[in-house]
Amino acid sequence: MEKKIRVLVAKPGLDGHDRGAKVIARALRDAGFEVVYTGLRQTPEQIAEAALQEDVDCVAMSILSGAHPHLFPAVVNLVREKGMNDVLIIGGGVIPETDIPALKEAGVSEIFTPGTKTSDVVDYIKEHVKK
Repeated sequence: MEKKIRVLVAKPGLDGHDRGAKVIARALRDAGFEVVYTGLRQTPEQIAEAALQEDVDCVAMSILSGAHPHLFPAVVNLVREKGMNDVLIIGGGVIPETDIPALKEAGVSEIFTPGTKTSDVVDYIKEHVKK
């Protein structure tokens, strides 16, 4: 029996809106992934620790507040510092196209903006999680 992909869906920062994160969490669950949702207003430290404790294959962050240039790289750094070098890290939300190259350079594998089909997120995770 093949091990299910485990995904941590996280909402970093003070963003108080989680509808998008819940839609993604539901789509991933429907696709057969095991999903852990952290809830709102998580610090980068809380997200990295949850990723470690839950032994996830992927961290999927959602943000609408505009704090992504600081929070996404902070999560990447903390996850890597904890030795989770094979964990896929992706992000999504209201993120300007001009910010995406810097986020990818900081270690976020992919950024999904509004209007992305949930099936595209599912396919990306399936293709990029290290088995």
